[in-house]
This record gives sequence, C-alpha cells and structure tokens, in this order.
Amino acid sequence: MRKTLVSAALAVALVIGAYEPARAAPPPAPAGSTLPAGWSVEDGQLTWRSAQRVPMGDAAVEFWSGDRLLGRPRAQSDQRTFKLAPGEAGALTDLAVRSGGRRLDAAAPKAQRQSKTQITTPAAQPANAVDPGRQGPYSTVRGEYALAGVKLPDYEQNVEMQAVVVAPKGAPGKRPLALFLHGRHSICYGGGDDDLGEWPCTAPSKPIPSYRGYLQAQELLASQGYVTVSISANGINGQDWVSDDGGAQARSSLVRLHLAKWADWAAGGRGNAPAIVRSAPVADLSRVFLMGHSRGGDGVSRAAMDTLTPPPAAQDGYHGKVRWTIRGLLLIGPTIFGHDPVPDVPSATILPGCDGDVSDLQGQQFIDETRGVSRGRALHSSLYVVGANHNFFNTEWTPGQAVAPASDDFWSDDQPDAVCSPGTPTRLTAQQEQTVGATYIAAAARLFVAGDDRVRPLLDGSGARAASAGPASVYSHALGGVRTPVIVPDPSVSVTGAGKLCEQVAAEASKACLDPDDWTQRSAHFTSFNGITPEPGRWAVGLSGTGPVTLTPARPVATGGARELTLRLMVPPNTTGNKYAVSAIDSRGKRTVLGEVRVDGLPGTEFTTSYWAREVRVPLKGVSARIAKLELTPGEGASRAWLIDAWAWNPGTPAPLATSLPRIDLGALQVDEGDSGTKTYQVPVTITGRGAGRVRLFLVDSATYESTSWTADIRPGQRTIRVPVDVAGDTLYGEGEGEYLLAKAERGVVIGDWVGSIDIRNDDPMPAITVSPAAARVAEGGTLTWQVTLSAPTETGFYFVGDPEPPAGGNELSSTDVDPQWFLDNTGEDPEPSRPLSGTWVTPYVYLEPGQTAGDLSIPTVTDDLDEPEETVELHFDDSPGIPPVTGTVF
Repeated sequence: MRKTLVSAALAVALVIGAYEPARAAPPPAPAGSTLPAGWSVEDGQLTWRSAQRVPMGDAAVEFWSGDRLLGRPRAQSDQRTFKLAPGEAGALTDLAVRSGGRRLDAAAPKAQRQSKTQITTPAAQPANAVDPGRQGPYSTVRGEYALAGVKLPDYEQNVEMQAVVVAPKGAPGKRPLALFLHGRHSICYGGGDDDLGEWPCTAPSKPIPSYRGYLQAQELLASQGYVTVSISANGINGQDWVSDDGGAQARSSLVRLHLAKWADWAAGGRGNAPAIVRSAPVADLSRVFLMGHSRGGDGVSRAAMDTLTPPPAAQDGYHGKVRWTIRGLLLIGPTIFGHDPVPDVPSATILPGCDGDVSDLQGQQFIDETRGVSRGRALHSSLYVVGANHNFFNTEWTPGQAVAPASDDFWSDDQPDAVCSPGTPTRLTAQQEQTVGATYIAAAARLFVAGDDRVRPLLDGSGARAASAGPASVYSHALGGVRTPVIVPDPSVSVTGAGKLCEQVAAEASKACLDPDDWTQRSAHFTSFNGITPEPGRWAVGLSGTGPVTLTPARPVATGGARELTLRLMVPPNTTGNKYAVSAIDSRGKRTVLGEVRVDGLPGTEFTTSYWAREVRVPLKGVSARIAKLELTPGEGASRAWLIDAWAWNPGTPAPLATSLPRIDLGALQVDEGDSGTKTYQVPVTITGRGAGRVRLFLVDSATYESTSWTADIRPGQRTIRVPVDVAGDTLYGEGEGEYLLAKAERGVVIGDWVGSIDIRNDDPMPAITVSPAAARVAEGGTLTWQVTLSAPTETGFYFVGDPEPPAGGNELSSTDVDPQWFLDNTGEDPEPSRPLSGTWVTPYVYLEPGQTAGDLSIPTVTDDLDEPEETVELHFDDSPGIPPVTGTVF
C-alpha cells in the first residue's frame, strides 16, 4: 500500500459541504498516536479507504472525530477511497466514517444484538374506500427524448437533458404533468470499477438509466390521465461533490429547465417537440406534480421553492420565466441537508423502514420543519413503510431488474436482521416495494393535483391503508390541513408530573429525549442539522409512563369547533398496548375526559430508525371553552413515550394558498488575514421578497468549533442581516480559519442557500520543520521517539505524520514488535499474524497545539522471547519536502 503524509493542518472543506457542530473540539490524542485502520493522509488530505467498494448513494459520507463533524469528503473514482480537502480539522481522535447515521469504517463498534426482542407489527389498518393504486381508464404510450446538454453553475461538464415519457392515449383536453427525478447512484457501468462515478461515462462504459426506474408508477399515473416524464440526472450525480448543498440547486435548475421545455411545447411549439411529446396530450402546466427519490427529493423540493421565490441568478441554471404551478410533491427516502422544506407546497414523504442509505430518515424534516413557518394550510404527510429499503423503489437500482449491477442497500453487520433481512415476515420484496411506491405516488397526485379528498385518509394520519399496496404496512402522520396547534413543545409550555421537556438534539443524556450515546436508539424526528449539537429550539415532551403528565400552553387555545384532538406520540419499537388517557382542562377549570389512545411501536432492531411518532386522535366532545391544559395518564404497563405535538383537527384539505415568502440566501466571502490590526467583515446574507419573519442562525468558528446561535427578526423590505466577523491580522501560520454561518427558517421565511462563510486565506509562511532523534535506538520494550520542532508557533493545530516504508536494509520492525494494544487501538487490526509495519495502516503522528513548537513522535515496542537480530523502522515524510526519512532501531 502507499500512503503519503501531511506536515500542515488538516481541514474542513466548505466547498464539499463540511460544517462543524457547536461543540468544542475534544482534547487531542497524545504524542505518538496513530491513525486507525483504513485511515491515512495522502497529498495533504485526510483519507479513508474502505476494504469494499462503497456504492454511490444519496446520504453524504461524513468524517467525524468523536461527536464532531470534520467534513464531507470527496469520493474517488474507485468508490473505495474518500478524501477531505486540506485545512483545519482539529485533533483526529476517535475517527469515524458515517453515512445517513450509520458507521462505514472498520473501527465501527459491533452492535449488542437484540435477538431476544420480540418483533411486533401493529395491527393492520382498515382499507380506504378509494384506492388510488388501481389502473385508470386510459391505455398508454411510451417514448424518450434526448436534447442538447446544459451547462449548470460550478459544474465543469454539461448535464444531460434526457427523459422517458409515459402518457395516456385518448385523454381529452390538457392533462396534468408529473415529473420524476431519481437520486444519487452510480452513474456508469460496463467498464472498470474506476469508471463508476466519473462523468461523462467513457467507452466502453455506459450511463446507468436510473431515470427508467419508475416506469410502473409512470404507467399507473398515465392510465389515470397524467402526462409523466422521468428525467436523467447522471451529470449532476457525477459532479455534485462541488456543491455545498449536495446538488439541490443544480437539480432544481434541471427540473425547471425540463418544465420550461414542456411549457414551450404546450404553448404552440409542438411542431419542434420530440416525437413522444407530440404523441402525448398537451400538458397542463398549471397542474404540475413532482416526485423525487433521495437527493432527487431535495432537488424537487428546491425546484418548488425556486418556482415561488427565485434564487440568486449567479447560482441558478434557469433564468427564464416561471410558466407553471407546482401543486404538490411526493418524496421517497429524501435527503434534506439544509432542513429547508417549502411550507406552502403540499408534500408527502415516504420513509423506508429498512433504508440502508439515508438510514437516519432525515426526510422527516420535510414535515417537522414546516411547523409554524407559514399559514399551516398545506398538508405535509409522513409515510413510514415497514420493510422497505432505499434502492428498490427504483427498478434500475434493483438486482434482477436493473441493466447494471445493483444491490440491496440494507445492511445488518453480516448477521440476519429480524425486520429487514430478505425473507423475514416484515421485509417487502422488490415488487411489493415498487407497488407501494406507485400507489402512494398516485395517492399524493390525486389529493394535491386532482383535489380528491377521499384519498386524504391514506396520508393524513387517519389510519387507512390502500388495498392495492398489498401486504405492506404503511403508517402516516401529518401536519397542516385543518389543524390548530394546542401543544407545540418549547420552554413556554409548562410540564408537570411524570414527564419533562426534553431536547431533541442534545449532547447530555440528562437533557436529551433519547440517549445521544446509544446509537441503537434513533428517531427520524431528532436528526441533527449538519452536526450541530446541541441544537437550540427543538423540543419534545418525554413521558415516563409512571404517572400522569399535565401540559399547560402559554395561553389557552381556542379549538374553533374542531372534531378531534390529534397527537403525534412516539413509543419505543416493538412495544404494544401503550395506552394513555387524554383529558382537557378548559379555561374555566372544567376537566373533560376525552378518551384513551393506544400506541403500538413500530417493528425495529438496532439497525433501523424506528422511533417514529404515530398519530392518534380522541373526540373533542364536551369542551366548550378554550383548552388551558392537557393531561396524559398512562394505563397499566404503558411504556415511556414522547409527545411531538398536539393539535385540534378537522377533516378536509384546504387550498394551501401558496405564497412567496421572503427568501434568505447566504454567501461566502474570502478575505486576507493580514499581518496586523483587526478588520470586520460581514457574512453575505441576501433577503428577497416581501414580508416579515424570523430565522435562526448558527455562527461556527472553524478553528475552535464553538458556535453561537440566535434568532433574527426580518422586517418588511429588509434586504440583509448583519453578521459581523472580526479578522485579526498576525504573522502566525494557520490553515482553515474563518466562520461558517448556517440558517434555518423559524417563521415567515424560506431558506435557499443555507450556508455562508468568511474564509480567511492564510498569508503567512509555514514554519520550518526539523526532526531529531530523542530515542532512535532502544532495547525491546523501549519507546522509539523523535522530537518534531517548528521554527515558530502556529495559529492553528499542526499535524506531522510519519509513514512506515520498507527500510533500505536489515530487518523491518513488525506488528508483533510494537505494543499490541497500541497497535489494535490505532489500526483496528490484530497484530497477528506478524507483518512489517509498512504493510499495515499504522501512521504515527504528532499533534502540536496552537502555539506549541515541539512534540514527540513515538512508537512503543514490546519484549519477546525470540532470538532475533536488530529490527528497523523507517519513517518517510513525503508531504514535507526537504525532510529526510528517519530510522529507528530496536535491539
């Protein structure tokens, strides 16, 4: 193997979406530390190499140090190697590779399997009277088009304009248009392994036709009268590593470029349209429905936002007029890196219970993060599909159906999983999963576009199922529609009795709703915003299950003649019969027992994200005045639970009345540090549109990882928010200095580009480095030591790494000659069988704190009973020109 080394600081790279959470860095590793198995530093970049290929997926691959996000590395073409660009990454202790909340690296802790847990599935729900999964009256026509590629901002290569169209035959008049966008997947096949992720594909490899993966759903919608088009985005998948938003803006641009073509063809340009477009009915661009899978979900949501509130021209790939109206969205296993949904466009989000790609089910934030932002009329539905994985919703990502190699994305540490392994009662087959997808895509289209309220019970938490979805268990809850908030947990809500207000994202177990140190307890509701921990402003109410809990909102709530009280209540997976009596105390002091709810947990194991709220309701009878308090009393044997929120509810789907809320976009500014004095710069913040609102901001220091969070109110006509950053000049070398600004909507605004920064360019020379032997010749059991000295202190932490290479002569020190615990702790490998250090992943390094000018690079050795000659280790410093190798000898 070949590993090159770094003698400068390692860093977070903003350009690939790296943001640090609001935590101080942990203490650095002691001198003589090594990087764990699979880790090295190559060409000045922190590098992790997997033993197996890591398929190109939608969840971002992330480097972590303990609970601190270092950044999102760029995948190399072999799909095994990941590199984080140079800069400041702090001390590299407890390194980990994560994606969608799960560990990928060899050092991942083995799960304590819950094999004795009884897997339970809640009782089947009654079938809805109207089934959107049934074929419609029309036969269909199918074809494809391929137009000239387009250039998108920041992307070097053109992106294809290619799509497959399925349309109804003989459908009268203009027909609604449904556009599908696939997610991030390998883009090429048929060549070598090194060609899987490079765009454009080079012969003999061919592009993977991911856009053809939803034909079943397209055929269903077309039979019901929709013109459907599924577009290809391989050109974005191959280049979105340059985008700080994971490619959401680029995907939005591509969606709107296709919509613009359909608007042209519908407005009299059919003579120049592709043949399949001429064979289809004219599309009605006032009735557009978007479906996005994985990063495609993030992309179509951004397209809906950009349709209502145009993005900054410099970052947008579409600059024409908006000639369409987006009526609704259906998102499958989506990413949402910015926690930035569009509150006034109705949506339904499928959360696959066996998702092994976006396994943290972060798409739940498309529902939760709309709460309180706008009018709350647009329905936002969450659909938890037990037994569905991420890939099989797309046939081109499914083994046996795809033209290219494909795989099941769910993983369970090479051991059978009681819920998600193929063949278990709860796991869906590929065909069953695709039928579920088609059925609920049609349900969302029928409700949001056709306005058929009879399908609403499938989406809004009413507890109905679609018979055409077969044996699948699909559970729903929702926000929006005809709901009035009664309890929205925050510090203004008083909680007394056997419960407490808890933080959804917290560092301390005593404050957290779920123990942050127990990775087997994961809730889609509690996914963090780009690693910010703790994250202010996100609350739930924890119920211990041992006694009644009384919740008092800041002021009594008028329910406005609502029919029922509905609660989103979460209980642990596999628990059953959790009953809670619900009572209301009105503003006159009258107590009314509303009824009892039963909540069963979802089937789950340590490998699933199964802490998810069920929606339960009780009639609001006998409550004549405003509700001043709610009381929840557990029944015998009830488990602990968490109240996400409670609402007064009426049936119906009101028109969402989409509005153009003020939009906030953050930008980046690069500045020189200078040698003296202090200059103040403003993080670029742009506000467009009209109206008032509130935004939560997080300013994170890239060197210390400390953050400040606050809310800022937006006044009508305001065009920026002042976020000053002081830059002090000096003559000390330092990399990666600056501040990152993150933004989330609180009320009355939407967030487009949600990350900004002040990046400080280093303008000081690197100090000279000398390496001198302190104990370069030791007896067995001694510690080989070299002193690393800098000619001047540095402003940020400084790494110096040694790479064992075969010595020019003599016997090489082996894995069994060094301390076995030291070797195991730092490589994840067993020292046995004995092998030369140059054939392992050991990379000893020294970390110098800011201001520190000297430290020891050490290798501890052990004694043995073998009669052997002297052994040598030779360390190279290839990334530090002019520093010769050093040798150490053990006798």
